[in-house]
Amino acid sequence: MVRELGFMDTTVAASDYPPSAVHTILEIGMRGPMTSAELAEFLHLEKSSVSRLVRKLIDSGELKETANADDARFKPLSLTHKGRRTLATLHAFGRQQVSGALARLTDAERRTVREGLMHYARALKQARVIEKEPELQPFS
Repeated sequence: MVRELGFMDTTVAASDYPPSAVHTILEIGMRGPMTSAELAEFLHLEKSSVSRLVRKLIDSGELKETANADDARFKPLSLTHKGRRTLATLHAFGRQQVSGALARLTDAERRTVREGLMHYARALKQARVIEKEPELQPFS
């Protein structure tokens, strides 16, 4: 599935960006302005990796950093006009990719895919939470 979605490629979603950059544009596009620290938490990446990633996206014109008048350390990131166009392109690519695949399935198969993905996403989240909080791990 990862290969079919293109995540093994150096760029994804018909963009010139690696998966982490595409995910950054999608997250800020969906959630609105956020700091690099918040972005690191959402992406599950180290702050230093996010810092390099953000710098590249600012330099390419996709993101802008806005200084806060009350606290210079607080610099929310938001999409530029170019970033909003890229976001629209990413969404269009994703819709085409998903609808193209789902069109080849029956209604029953589409329901099965939906339910399976929901269960799998929930299990992945639970596993991540347990890894972060060892006291929640079941007894062996």
